[in-house]
Amino acid sequence: MTQDTPLRPGRAGTRQSPTADELRIWRGFIETAQALNTRLSSRLHEESALSPGDYAVLLALSEADGRRLRSSELADAVGWERSRLSHHIRRMEGRGLIRRDDCAVDYRGAEVVLTDEGARAFRSASVPHLRAVRELFVDALTPAQLTQVEELTAALRTALR
Repeated sequence: MTQDTPLRPGRAGTRQSPTADELRIWRGFIETAQALNTRLSSRLHEESALSPGDYAVLLALSEADGRRLRSSELADAVGWERSRLSHHIRRMEGRGLIRRDDCAVDYRGAEVVLTDEGARAFRSASVPHLRAVRELFVDALTPAQLTQVEELTAALRTALR
């Protein structure tokens, strides 16, 4: 960043293209996020045979009341389109990680339920996955930098709503 081209927070609504410095920062952010995601995904699969998608579904179900969610709620929880979720659920169901039950309150709907095998797979994957998160993300930053990341990501999420 040069002194004569400072970043200007709150530029929303302007129709200007990003400056060269802003594009450099953007690319650094995207490339770093992708590299971090690639490394975490690779380690998760190597250490647990779960994909990041499997882990996201298992996490959402493990946190849900009764370890079950309607398909639409699960899609919202993992940020996927319903069609993508449907295909993924079918594969996970075939591996015994989840099952589908008829919805007790709506005969047209179905609930996705975490099986005991899925809960075991999630628990055993969590230890090495959280260790990788610590090694690759937390330990790379100071406490002050972690606070900055939290503030930056909150600002981005707010702007995306």
